[in-house]
Amino acid sequence: MRMIPEAMAELSAGQLPEPTLGRLLSSWQPDVPALVVVAVLGGLYGWGVLRLRRRGGNWSPARTVVFALLGLGTLVVATMSSLAVYDHVLFWPAAVQNILLDLVAPLGLALGDPLRLAVEALPEGGAERVRRAMTGRLVRVLTFPLVSTAFVLATELVVYFTPYFATALRVGWLHELMYLHLLAAGCLFVVPMLTHEQALPSWCTHPVRAALVFLDGIVDAVPGIVVMTHGTLIAGAWYQEHAPTWATDVHRDQQIGGGAMLSIAELVALPFILAILVQWARAERVQNAALDRRLDQELARVAVPPPPGGEPAPASAPALVRPWWETEQNEVADRIRRQHGTG
Repeated sequence: MRMIPEAMAELSAGQLPEPTLGRLLSSWQPDVPALVVVAVLGGLYGWGVLRLRRRGGNWSPARTVVFALLGLGTLVVATMSSLAVYDHVLFWPAAVQNILLDLVAPLGLALGDPLRLAVEALPEGGAERVRRAMTGRLVRVLTFPLVSTAFVLATELVVYFTPYFATALRVGWLHELMYLHLLAAGCLFVVPMLTHEQALPSWCTHPVRAALVFLDGIVDAVPGIVVMTHGTLIAGAWYQEHAPTWATDVHRDQQIGGGAMLSIAELVALPFILAILVQWARAERVQNAALDRRLDQELARVAVPPPPGGEPAPASAPALVRPWWETEQNEVADRIRRQHGTG
């Protein structure tokens, strides 16, 4: 379980070693609520894949790998790695944690396409309930592109520029709730864009979605820029009190955290847009194939049927079109013959 603030305060005064590269890779601590979330999500996803395959269906192994590594793996790294070990004594690990939960983990979970897996794996009644839940009025409002983008931005700003973050450093359960809040905010934008088009308006086509993702990448950069350039310390009283002797200046620590937030936000935008473009190309191929099949069917209906004997009718020779001077010359000759004949 995550260390309670009192125990963390005892260690932060000087017992936590300076975070070298080796310590950053090897320092871990369990977080029971996060483990429960990871176990539940992973268990449900694995159950869905097994159930679908037992029914004779197929599921892409690549989606499973992305869901497990980029989705659940990011949750584990954000909540139990060295980021969690040092987030109470340094600001930048906490900033990286939050941006991973807000942007990277939702992208990994969405690329695993868990909603489509649930619809295909569940019985018809359960699948219909999932469809109704994901197309309900509340979900459609929350996942409306501009609303979800504003919600993600508001979440980041509320976390850092209200007492929310400083209080979460002191109260363990609120810190866990903040994790869940950030993850849910990110999923409201990412999951419908990649996996559940029914929750989006009809005008939100693939080109529009690509433009919205580009706009969201710009918006996601705002919290990092503000944190990096903000003159007032975020949770400054806490970090000044618990800063280890080896720690850098608290202002410098906050600048590093804001820069990390900005860098990760811009890096995530690229694979997000690429995923939208891949889906766009796939949808175009499917539409073109459907159009080709429809044209073939229409051509087959207007084709001349074979005669009753079963032999195909011979192709009629194309009519020859004679030049105009030949046709006019023959007409003049016919008139002369008729005149002489009557004379």
